[in-house]
Amino acid sequence: MSTTRVRVKLHGTAVAVGAAAALIGLGAGAANAAGWPPLQEGAYLYSGTTGSGSVTRVDLGDLGTCHTLSQAARSIQIANGSASVELYTSADCGGATAWRSGSLTQTDLPRPMLSYRVVPA
Repeated sequence: MSTTRVRVKLHGTAVAVGAAAALIGLGAGAANAAGWPPLQEGAYLYSGTTGSGSVTRVDLGDLGTCHTLSQAARSIQIANGSASVELYTSADCGGATAWRSGSLTQTDLPRPMLSYRVVPA
């Protein structure tokens, strides 16, 4: 392999790594600028908007079990590759419709949610 090819491959790899780091940095900066806590592994429900208020840590290994919250969730943060959270407006996972997160989400919920269950992503 020629020296030019090695330089091109190394340069391409460096550009890709740099771009990924910049995107991650921009995402974290935007989240922090909006008042969100830093993104971390796991899932968290917040009683306030933009990750404020009381925090409920979601056990992502507890698939399918319905959990009723003592206080309505108004925002969610989840960073996990294999699980999502399905939230309901009523206790005991009831209500007309459910709202499902992705496996990487940091958002305010469309309405206060009173119960949830973990589902595969």
